[in-house]
Amino acid sequence: MCALAGVSRSGYYNWLKRAVARYNRELCDEADFALILDAYNYRGYAKGARSIHMRLLHTGVRMNLKKIRRLMKKFGLLCPIRKANPYRRMAKAIRTNAVADNRVNREFRKHGPRRILLTDITYIPYDGTFCYLSVIKDAFTEQVLSHVLSDSLEVDFVLETVNRLISKHGSTLDAEAMIHSDQGCHYTSVKFRELLSNHQLRQSMSRRGNCWDNAPQESFFGHMKDELAERKKNWSSIEQVGADVDDWIDYYNNDRGQWNLGKLTPNEFYNYITTGINPLSTNG
Repeated sequence: MCALAGVSRSGYYNWLKRAVARYNRELCDEADFALILDAYNYRGYAKGARSIHMRLLHTGVRMNLKKIRRLMKKFGLLCPIRKANPYRRMAKAIRTNAVADNRVNREFRKHGPRRILLTDITYIPYDGTFCYLSVIKDAFTEQVLSHVLSDSLEVDFVLETVNRLISKHGSTLDAEAMIHSDQGCHYTSVKFRELLSNHQLRQSMSRRGNCWDNAPQESFFGHMKDELAERKKNWSSIEQVGADVDDWIDYYNNDRGQWNLGKLTPNEFYNYITTGINPLSTNG
C-alpha cells in the first residue's frame, strides 16, 4: 500500500504517531479562530488581519499576524479589500484670490497634536439621493474632532463643523493650529475665512486638483464608506445615515486600532501622548 501511494513505510508510521498531535493542533486552531471571529465581528464592522490583531491586543490577547492570516485562510474568513476610487472629486476647486498657501506641504504628522487639522466634504448616497458629510480630523492623532451631516451643500454645515470643533476642543488647540482643506468653494468663501480668522485659526490649502495634499482625509472617507457598505443597503432616510455615521465615527475614535499609532485607537493615542500611559502595557 505504501508503494502504491508513493510514501515510505517510516513516513506512514510517523504520520500515524502524530495523529493525536494533529488533533490537538486542530482544537487549538478552532479555539484561536473563535477569538479571531469575535474580534472580526466586534461592533459589527468587518476587519482585516491587522485590525483583528489590534482588537485582540485590546482584549489582552497577543496573536501573531501570520497566525491570524493563516487561520482566516484556513476557515474561509475573508477580510474587506478596499477598491480604488473610480471617480474624481465631485466638488472641483475654483480659482479665486482667496486661495491660501499650502502651508502643510504633506507634513501631516510632523508638528504634534492639535496643530494640523484636516477637513473635507464627502458625498454619501442613500435611497436615490445624496447627503453630505463635513469632517475635521487631527492629522497627528487621527482623531475625528468634529463632523456634521447635511442634506444640502450650503456653506452653513461646513461652518457648523468649525463651530463644533471650537466648542468641543477649542481649549486643546495649539496656538499655531491651522485648518487644511482643498480649494473648494466652501473653504474659499468669505464666511469660512472670517470664521477661521475670528477663532485665530490659520488656513492652508492643497494644490489645485492634487488629492495627495490631503491624503489622510481622503483615506478616512474611503475606509468609512467601505466599512458602512453593508449598512448602506438599509438606508432610507438621512436620520438612518446619520445614526450609522455617528456610530462608525465613535467606533473609529474609540475602538478601531491603527497600526501607525502604535496599535492604539485615535483617542487612546491622544491620551497616551498627553499622559504617558499606554493602555496596551497593562494587557501583558
